[in-house]
Amino acid sequence: MIRIAMRVLAVGALSGLAGCASPPLHFYTLVPAAGMTAPAGRQPAGLPFELLPVSVPAQVDQPQLLVRQGGQGVAVLDGERWIAPLGDEVRSAMSADLAAALDSHDVSGLPGHGKPRLRIRLDLRRFDSVPGNYALIEAVWSVRLLGAGHAEPVACSSRIRETVAAGYPALVQGHQRALARLATQVAAVARSLGAGEPARCPAG
Repeated sequence: MIRIAMRVLAVGALSGLAGCASPPLHFYTLVPAAGMTAPAGRQPAGLPFELLPVSVPAQVDQPQLLVRQGGQGVAVLDGERWIAPLGDEVRSAMSADLAAALDSHDVSGLPGHGKPRLRIRLDLRRFDSVPGNYALIEAVWSVRLLGAGHAEPVACSSRIRETVAAGYPALVQGHQRALARLATQVAAVARSLGAGEPARCPAG
């Protein structure tokens, strides 16, 4: 009887441990895969740029994905997380997208030696996530040409919404597409400045 009771206790303890096991964590990145950007080995042809640190809304600046539910509700997804702080993720993704769009490279932190370069500032004002519906970003940004006198920066704003399928991977891919579209808009202004042409903010 004692031996049977000990077996029952052991099985119960194992069942309790299994019941308390944490659900698996899933990690996501906004940085596009290498094949989605400029081909490796191509020499940059455009002006180099420096992308300043990116600010993101405080409410989404956390390790977990935060999604909207209904009109006013939000949910923090403990099992779905960014692999790095969201501001760093956005900056890394934009750096890669801009390098591809400008056919150039990010020289942030490197000495300029007085040579022309583009300085890009980006502040995200909204970063909305609705699984199975849309991914939306709103941003204010500016581009300035350095090393060419005292040129004033061109300041613009963008609102980009991407329809997404169900599932969190699809939601993250939607934000990747939104950032890639934003990089295209920034790059259009940057190319105009680099060519000495009048630069206009994108329509809408």
